[in-house]
Amino acid sequence: MTFFWKFTVIHVLIIPCCVVNYVTPEDNLDIPSIAKYFNTKGRYEEVNPHLLKDILAVNRSILQPPSAQCQPFHLTAIIRHGTRYPTSKNAKEMQQLYNMVLHNATGEESWLREIQSQWRMWYTEDMDGRLVQKGVEELTHLAIRLSKLFPSLISEEKLRGGYIKFITSSKHRCVNSTLSFKAGLTELWAITDQDFDHAINDSVMRFFDHCTRYVQEVDNNSSALSEINKFRQGPEMRRVTEKIADRLGVQYSLITQDMADAAFYLCAYEFAIKAVNSPWCQLFDEEDAKVIEYASDLREYWKRGYGYDINSKSSCILFHDVFNRLNKAASENKSGQQVTEAVTVQVGHADTLLPLLTLLGFFKDNVSLNSSNYATQTQRSFRTSHMLPYAANLLLVLYDCGAGDLRLQALLNEKPVTFPGLSDQQASMSRYEDVKENYSELLQGCDFETECQLFKSPA
Repeated sequence: MTFFWKFTVIHVLIIPCCVVNYVTPEDNLDIPSIAKYFNTKGRYEEVNPHLLKDILAVNRSILQPPSAQCQPFHLTAIIRHGTRYPTSKNAKEMQQLYNMVLHNATGEESWLREIQSQWRMWYTEDMDGRLVQKGVEELTHLAIRLSKLFPSLISEEKLRGGYIKFITSSKHRCVNSTLSFKAGLTELWAITDQDFDHAINDSVMRFFDHCTRYVQEVDNNSSALSEINKFRQGPEMRRVTEKIADRLGVQYSLITQDMADAAFYLCAYEFAIKAVNSPWCQLFDEEDAKVIEYASDLREYWKRGYGYDINSKSSCILFHDVFNRLNKAASENKSGQQVTEAVTVQVGHADTLLPLLTLLGFFKDNVSLNSSNYATQTQRSFRTSHMLPYAANLLLVLYDCGAGDLRLQALLNEKPVTFPGLSDQQASMSRYEDVKENYSELLQGCDFETECQLFKSPA
């Protein structure tokens, strides 16, 4: 079901005791040495470090159209929400770790004394994944950058004329991210006399909740995560928990895999939300971070990625939604009509983007990730720290290059990526017909209802 909302006020839960002034590069920001391994809890700046110097910087030369004649006429942007607070589950686990460190840790390091005497647990279960101020700013800045990257599409005229559409998941962090994106545009052009609708559509942006086969066979099936569980109980992860226990001066039995995760989350959230290098980060060296990153990637691989076919097929409804829109825009452009949706902004989750990226064939390694090949997967393509930071985005841009030559370009996190299966010669901007041919089996099939129904056992 789709609902329409007016753009009014951005409502974001801010905890008064913890509002901070964000550190700028001029303040010599101290970045944790393990920040590049924070997987889906990482900052957008870790994949685009040039933004640390100028948060609104864009480089239009990366688009590299085959000729100056090529002009964009449609953009679909599928965007993950911005930085958020921990979920209730994460907050509870972090509180348990904090209590254990307060009452049991005997180490003498200065950072540990800081945790025990100065640091206070300020994360609460009622924060429950709400958007933080940093997340508001991420979407506001992204909107401005995209308007600079594609000025003929994301323009005041197009916005006022109703040619820019907004669709979002119903989750508060996604709705507030959508409002933040719109605010970036309205503030850029000082628009105060007009409101702009957005539609809530969970069937498209939270398809994973509605795919019965996925829910039963993977999401709610503990055996589907056997590779993750084996790795978490294996020697690499055991060594991480033992090193944490040694640094804290506690018995090995007190540090579980969940405790290690909670400590890693504390380091990641403190940096993402407050831009500080927390003393919690001292519990890990780079090798520890790589192990925890791999454990997280294993989970994403088997729960949302290439591990099971239904993971990607659950996104069929989003796949067809995108290509139906691209086809409509291409048809309108060919016939000389005004393209009715010059831009479509769709805001969802990491769990929205990853199955679609998988369905499209991006970041597929020759060998599957499993519990026993950590050592040989150090150069893997499937790395969520690179793919899915907060505010991650997949952009699909249609160009008219004249004489019926339509091109489609994909950008991930504002950087061009090559459609899997298309040659290097087509890398910068593929012919739209070649892209459709590349995905012809999915375009002709990939029916959400068929893929997501439970298969009946033979009588």
